[in-house]
Amino acid sequence: MRETLKSVGIDIGTSTTQLVISHLTLENRASPFTVPRVAITEREIVYRSAIHFTPLLSDTVIDADGVRAIVGSEYQKAGLRREEVETGAVIITGETARKENARTVLAALSEFAGDFVVATAGPDLESILAARGAGADEYSREHRCKVLHFDIGGGTSNLALYDNGVLLDTDCLDIGGRLLKLDDEGRVVYRSPVLAPWSGLLPALGQRVEAADLTPLIDAMTEVLEKAVPKDVKALSFSGGVADCMWEPPSDWRAFGDIGPLLGPALRRRLEGAGYTLVRGAETIRATVVGAGAHSVEVSGSTIHCREVAFPLKNLPVLRLTQGEEAGDAETLAAAVEKKLSRYADQEGLSQVALALTGEMSPPYRRVAELARGLRAGLEPLCTAGYFPVVVVERDMAKVLGQAMGGSPLLCLDGVSAREGDYLDIGAPVAGGSVLPVVVKTLAFSNSVPGGERRERRDL
Repeated sequence: MRETLKSVGIDIGTSTTQLVISHLTLENRASPFTVPRVAITEREIVYRSAIHFTPLLSDTVIDADGVRAIVGSEYQKAGLRREEVETGAVIITGETARKENARTVLAALSEFAGDFVVATAGPDLESILAARGAGADEYSREHRCKVLHFDIGGGTSNLALYDNGVLLDTDCLDIGGRLLKLDDEGRVVYRSPVLAPWSGLLPALGQRVEAADLTPLIDAMTEVLEKAVPKDVKALSFSGGVADCMWEPPSDWRAFGDIGPLLGPALRRRLEGAGYTLVRGAETIRATVVGAGAHSVEVSGSTIHCREVAFPLKNLPVLRLTQGEEAGDAETLAAAVEKKLSRYADQEGLSQVALALTGEMSPPYRRVAELARGLRAGLEPLCTAGYFPVVVVERDMAKVLGQAMGGSPLLCLDGVSAREGDYLDIGAPVAGGSVLPVVVKTLAFSNSVPGGERRERRDL
């Protein structure tokens, strides 16, 4: 199978909103008679929008109409009609994901993103998306080393630690370029509440400042970022608007009306002086999704355990267990599942997710029962939040696993290969209930090489 899709990626961040149009080629790399393993093999970006400041009505409310107007105008500039777009992704990230009407904004974009991956990214998920978009995972794999990735945007710094391409941990710090905003004359017009711990270092609202006046605050921020680096990590990679300023600061530090042009160079000087290897991400301010590829599968109803589920299920983010985690006892498995759940939490708490695993070939029932106990215990916080377990297994064991897990509502299905970071749409059973249609959506990122030739500059 080889298929080419036209895909759109829309990122609504703390500081900026942007759009990318791309052509994605999908191929099935599985051998015949096995579960399909569809991968995005080619990515051609055909249009990059201007980078717009994210419109806000207040400090806590996004201007939904303003965002919709930005996306509409960029569709027009690209000569793109909605019916030409086959799939894509809309992601709200950073402090913007904490705004009280974040999900309303997603609804306002429905005409542009009818079948897209649509999500508000909590800090853990945003850390992963930015690191993958910047190529930090690939750099770690190719160099066989630990890499700590910093995505430093307008409101937050999201961290992701990789070792030989494997994600170890994530974190989020309230440090960003637009936590302090200035007008054209250099007067302070906004101070984020998250700066309260540094109140003694902050200029007053309305005060006109020079770069030297902000040095104590900048030094405090860079010190916190340096202290976040584990002692055994020597390679650091960067994305986000502040990353651009680390390598290409504007000639006038007031150019963007924030402290990013001061924070970036100061951080680079501190970290290079401490002996770290600094890697500029393959993408910096655009280290986000460029779209999503999608493929459909049909799952036989005879391999499904389904109780009291209201279909369809849309945009379920996939949490993938490693085979090492699957092999653990019930308690170890439960702890691994519960830790992963937090990656898909936003300001409204946990989201409905699908848990994916490989499964085992002809396991004894006692092993199935232990696996079921671990999954049920690990997914309990999800049930408490008003959602229910959805478990996707590659190998043929979903029916017996679902029976062993018990409870309702509950959905277990097999014959589907889904990776960490994919999203699932699951339709209502068709053909008299004997077939369950499933769409697997895979987020696509730039495939540039970290540290390579720059293709984008911050142009605001």
